[in-house]
Formats: sequence, structure tokens, C-alpha cells
Amino acid sequence: MEFDHLGVATADATGLAALFTELFDAPVAHEEEFDGMTVLFLELEDGYFELLEPHEDGAIGRYLENNGPGIHHVALQTDDIEGALETARGAGVELIDHEPRPGAWGHDVAFLHPKSTGGVLVEFVSH
Repeated sequence: MEFDHLGVATADATGLAALFTELFDAPVAHEEEFDGMTVLFLELEDGYFELLEPHEDGAIGRYLENNGPGIHHVALQTDDIEGALETARGAGVELIDHEPRPGAWGHDVAFLHPKSTGGVLVEFVSH
């Protein structure tokens, strides 16, 4: 596995993208409306910042209400998402997604529950 992206919950993805582009020279590589939110990917040399701005009720909106803006998840890229989920199951990790599901940018994704991963929401992503 390798680092893919860091997901950041925000109420203003466009504004944060402008700031991160200026600070980190991280241009917008991809933008889409997905699952009731705007998703912006800012390209870094070894991965992405994924900015998540909700437009309707959902997980990111609830996250912002409860926690405010900030780091939401860490995503690791894998060529075998089913195998990664099986490894997590075998390690006793609680899964949010028992099977891969469609994610942003057309990738398959699956999340691990932060209760089982040291408080970190971990996403597996397969390109």
C-alpha cells in the first residue's frame, strides 16, 4: 500500500483550495460533485489533499457539526481492495464498508472504523 490522499472536511472547499494552492503549490487536479458534496483534489508530489464540502445532510455535514473543519480521513491506495478488507477483518478491525463501493473520481473505496484504528478513519482506495 501507499499513501493516496488526506481527506479534509470544510465548509468552503473553493476557498481552502485557493489557500492550499498558494501555500503548497498544490493545483486542483480534479473536481466533482459527488454524494451530496463538492470534492476537490489538490495535487501534491506524492498524493493529494481531498477537500470535502457538504451540500446536503450526510457524513461530512455531521462531521463538521460535531468536530468542525479539519482532517477527516487518511486514504491508502491498494491494488487489492478485497484482500485489504480481508486482512483488516482478520486483524479484528471493525469495517464500515464490508465490500468496496464507488467513490470519488470513479475509484472503489472502503472505510475502516476509527474505533479499531487508533481514532483514525482509514480509507482503502483502488484506482
